[in-house]
Amino acid sequence: MEALPHLFISDRVATLLPQYRQFVEQHIFPLEQGAIYGSFKAHLPALHDLRRKAKSAGLFAPHLSLQDGGLGLSLLEFASISEVLGLSPLGHFVFNCQAPDIGNMELMHRFASEELKAKYLHALQQGEIRSCFAMTEPEHAGSNPIHLSTRAVLDGDEYVINGHKWFTSSADGAHFTIVMAVTDPENTNPYQRASMILVPLDNPGYRLIRNIPIMGDVGEDYLSHAEIEFKDCRVPKSNLIGEAGAGFALAQERLGPGRIHHCMRWIGICERVMELTCKRALSRELNPHHVLAEQQSIQHGIAESAAEIKASRLMVLQTAYLIEKYGAKAAKEDISTIKFYVSNVLIRVIDKAIQVHGALGITDDTLLSFWYRHERGAKIYDGPDEVHKTVLAKRIIQSYANR
Repeated sequence: MEALPHLFISDRVATLLPQYRQFVEQHIFPLEQGAIYGSFKAHLPALHDLRRKAKSAGLFAPHLSLQDGGLGLSLLEFASISEVLGLSPLGHFVFNCQAPDIGNMELMHRFASEELKAKYLHALQQGEIRSCFAMTEPEHAGSNPIHLSTRAVLDGDEYVINGHKWFTSSADGAHFTIVMAVTDPENTNPYQRASMILVPLDNPGYRLIRNIPIMGDVGEDYLSHAEIEFKDCRVPKSNLIGEAGAGFALAQERLGPGRIHHCMRWIGICERVMELTCKRALSRELNPHHVLAEQQSIQHGIAESAAEIKASRLMVLQTAYLIEKYGAKAAKEDISTIKFYVSNVLIRVIDKAIQVHGALGITDDTLLSFWYRHERGAKIYDGPDEVHKTVLAKRIIQSYANR
């Protein structure tokens, strides 16, 4: 990975980055093919062994505070680590900072009761259990999070939840979910109708319907996206996260830092893909005297990808800096910008890599086909690109209208 500007990297992180890279390359890369294209669950013992190694090396859960067993890195510091972990589809999982768990940890740390923290959060932080997040519904546009059919009705000291969700990522094998449900449907403010409620997944009112096939790949455990159902699902009122009616506001709190995590992971993927691309271009013979890397069209593609990756990195790190210094609200435009810009860079870099690899690129002999299938969703989740572009454009136009 290229050196980062000193403005965006602390001396501590500069020391940590090569340690993380060595761990990822030495311990995680060898497990990828089997866990990604074979059985993830069959590789869980080996992956949990790597988690223990990470703890022993003092590298586990870099995003958590020292008191919670992590390294106490800031959002900006963790962003650079997240890029290195993104070199492998298993990187964030091994270090217990994978989505959706990392978002749930951040959410619960700030807004959950001490009772919920003691019962669920601490085990989640230690990597002893996993979680999922249930917001998107197949009946409604995921780009409109205030339009939900799932209801949570208060009955005495319990919420009774009924609803249908999908793309509840990593629900397979999770211990609990945080569900977004409407608790006050008559509220005149549509942004104050929903709440977030923790539901343990051994609840008899919860059902995992299926793992949704993603371009033919069903996936399992952490590498899955589930369709789920709540039917007369009863949980204590005390399982509420934050205040009743604060669901939308909490979702925004969760998604701001989450887009930093995602974007830096995408940049890590781009770096790994660029390495694969260049090695393939240097080794693929067109004839006994020439290799693919000598073709000008290939050279131009590599140069374009390198420039886009560098621009993406600086843009995301600057956004992380703004969030840290001024808060997510002050960085709204930047958050939207990195979301649609970096997701498109990711897709372009992967697509060029597949073209350079030729027929090999569409096989499962490399990770390219996995990334091509699973990362196409980057332009859709956490708000589709079109929504972010519209939000950004309206703000820019309005700024000129007010001059």
